[in-house]
Order: sequence, then C-alpha cells, then structure tokens
Amino acid sequence: MRDEDILARIGEFVGEEQGLRERLQRGELDRAEEHRRLRDIEVALDQCWDLLRRRRARLDAGENPDDARARPPDEIEGYLQ
Repeated sequence: MRDEDILARIGEFVGEEQGLRERLQRGELDRAEEHRRLRDIEVALDQCWDLLRRRRARLDAGENPDDARARPPDEIEGYLQ
C-alpha cells in the first residue's frame, strides 16, 4: 500500500466518522451503534497512522517502505497500556 492509498483510507474513515455523527443527530442511528462503529474507526485510523509513520521511517532510513505492514489492532491499541 502506498502512502497515497493510506492517506485516502484515512480520509474515508474521517468521512465515515462525520457521517455517523450526522446520522445520530438525525435519529437514524442509536448512540450504542454510533459508539461501536466510532471505536472501530478509531482503531482503523490508528493502524493507518502507525503504518504511515513506519513507512516514512523506513524510507528515511534508506529501507524499502513497502516492507512495512499494518500491525494488529491489539498491538496498536496496547501502546498506552
């Protein structure tokens, strides 16, 4: 996945996040479903940002950025614990 692809995915997730909030305001979605989906989006965004940072670090180090892979959610979300 190229940096541009990762950035496009980030944009899609941000758009989905905004759409969820709008649907909640219109009463098309209950709060529990919004929270569940927002949590999924947050994890996916964290994975995208992590992969983008790792790709750029590999490039700066003279390594192949394509060797970087997305880390599993439990690893990404476990950083602060």
